Amino acid sequence: MIKRPGEALATRPLHFIWIADCSGSMAGDKINSLNFAIREALPAMRSVAEENPNAEILCRAISFESNAKWHIPTPTPVDDFEWIDLSVGGLTSMGAALKLVAEELSMENMAERALPPVLVLLSDGAPTDDFRSGLNELTSSPWGRKAVKLSIAIGSNVDLDVLQDFIGHDEIKPLVANNSAQLVDYIKWASTVVLKAAS
Repeated sequence: MIKRPGEALATRPLHFIWIADCSGSMAGDKINSLNFAIREALPAMRSVAEENPNAEILCRAISFESNAKWHIPTPTPVDDFEWIDLSVGGLTSMGAALKLVAEELSMENMAERALPPVLVLLSDGAPTDDFRSGLNELTSSPWGRKAVKLSIAIGSNVDLDVLQDFIGHDEIKPLVANNSAQLVDYIKWASTVVLKAAS
């Protein structure tokens, strides 16, 4: 709660969710770079939070391989958020991951005064499950429609049409990271510039 003369101004929650591909093809440099990049982005995210005291930035993460699950399930203030490294194995259940996000962005789970959530999808391949039904579930919810959605392709074997469909906006294209340095840059950008705009 921020005090001003004669009034108190409540902070508005902004949910930031990484949706990370942990399928077997992410083994080695890709997953190591992803883990490093998110850890590197956190100090800059905290700076954005300091510059926007009216927004409470809450971070968490979903991982998906043969199954999708909450990797970091609790919405955690960015000042207290610590990244837990991802490990790899299995297929690419991207549709199931989007269903998890849709459940969490239901009207019952979101504060009425929340800011539009920010969703960042990271993948190096193509879904092996029913991506379309997961996306439909996400975009059919009011908060899913309001969400700011970005996607980052890791390497050259990615189904860019799927990542474009996730974004749902013709003028915003997936970012394509062909090496570790680009991945770090893009994750930092997605985690800070977009966060600043959303907040």
